[in-house]
Amino acid sequence: AQIAAIRRSSGDFVLSVDSDTTLASDVITKLAVKMRDPMVGAAMGQLTAYNRSDTWLTRLIDMEYWLACNEERAAQGRFGAVMCCCGPCAMYRRSCLLSLLDQYETQLFRGKPSDFGEDRHLTILMLKAGFRTEYVPGAVAATVVPDKMGPYLRQQLRWARSTFRDTMLARGLLRGLDRYLTLDVMGENLGPLLLGIAVVTALGELLFSHTVNWWTVLAIVTMTVIRSTVLSFRTRQLRF
Repeated sequence: AQIAAIRRSSGDFVLSVDSDTTLASDVITKLAVKMRDPMVGAAMGQLTAYNRSDTWLTRLIDMEYWLACNEERAAQGRFGAVMCCCGPCAMYRRSCLLSLLDQYETQLFRGKPSDFGEDRHLTILMLKAGFRTEYVPGAVAATVVPDKMGPYLRQQLRWARSTFRDTMLARGLLRGLDRYLTLDVMGENLGPLLLGIAVVTALGELLFSHTVNWWTVLAIVTMTVIRSTVLSFRTRQLRF
């Protein structure tokens, strides 16, 4: 449906919005201003959780979105290489889209058709074609997020698969980008793996030796408190 809509579209830009996303009134204008540069192939806005007050999980996801947008994407945007222009709120240059549409439509992973993580895949194709991808913090969009652990974990698994797959696609691309981006992509891929190892190791230690590494727990809690404090200071909001 998305590809058919792109083929039938007109004008200079194409806006991607999820069905459960609400845009601020000035989102299109702010994204279009960023797209004035002909070398910008795509630009994304800042995402927030529409239902952030529903549960403790939606509050945490809202915090995760703020970090992903205003730390990770903002840092990548300084190099003109946002690695994933998120589907809920992204604007694309139509001429760029049309030139990449055949590659986008026939995306494969290990020889098999792949239909997950379309936004990240399309962003990587944009970068490989020589276009810049940008982040616009003032273009705010609120999207509905999972309020239960099961759907959230399935979503994260799907996104993780996309990240790992498109990192392989971007291997050649990274050599031409700033070294910070290489480090960032490595961290994005190694982080979940190391976290999984840490959790399994901690559970094994608890089950077999009946001990808890309290220094590790203290370090995690301290880092969480520091990060939440910094977020609250930067946003001038206590919700973090």
